[in-house]
Amino acid sequence: MRMRFITILILFFSLISSCSADRKKSGNEGKKMDRPKYVLTVMQSGKELGKIILETFPDVAPKHSANFDSLVTSGFYDGTAFHRVIKGFMIQGGDPNTKTSPNNRSTWGLGHPDQKTVDAEFSDLKHKRGILSAARKGGDVNSATSQFFIMHADAPHLDKQYSIYGQVLEGMEVVDSIANTPCGPMDAPKETITMKIVKKK
Repeated sequence: MRMRFITILILFFSLISSCSADRKKSGNEGKKMDRPKYVLTVMQSGKELGKIILETFPDVAPKHSANFDSLVTSGFYDGTAFHRVIKGFMIQGGDPNTKTSPNNRSTWGLGHPDQKTVDAEFSDLKHKRGILSAARKGGDVNSATSQFFIMHADAPHLDKQYSIYGQVLEGMEVVDSIANTPCGPMDAPKETITMKIVKKK
């Protein structure tokens, strides 16, 4: 009788342990969601510099990721330029003024007042080389629009100050090429570098 009771207890605890493991496994699999990927083609003086493959983080920054996806889908970024390039720091682009006012560089980086803004989504992720993060206006953390920057090097002072929402999967050599291009006033490349972004199928 005692042996039968012990056997039942062992089976009971084995069943509980198995259920717990299944729940854990299911929870972990939920976190490993498929992240959207994008192909950013870079052009300069009519020549393709290369492609950058980006991945966004809807699980970390859902609002910024959705905003980026919407802008890519509408073709918003196509023809815009990287308007601020600082070697050893970051490359920044996505301002509509670089497309609508290509010859008025004094407006580059200012954006358009009608653009939709996205509230900050700070996380524990770090601004390391290859990270995709949202630019904003001055000290207003909730003023991100379409502009983004890709880290050329680590910048820990940006952590929890700007919203990280993606990373480069492939093409850091293209980021290096952009970062190494000669720049003029306001860190704008002397020869305009434009982009086209499509969602990867």
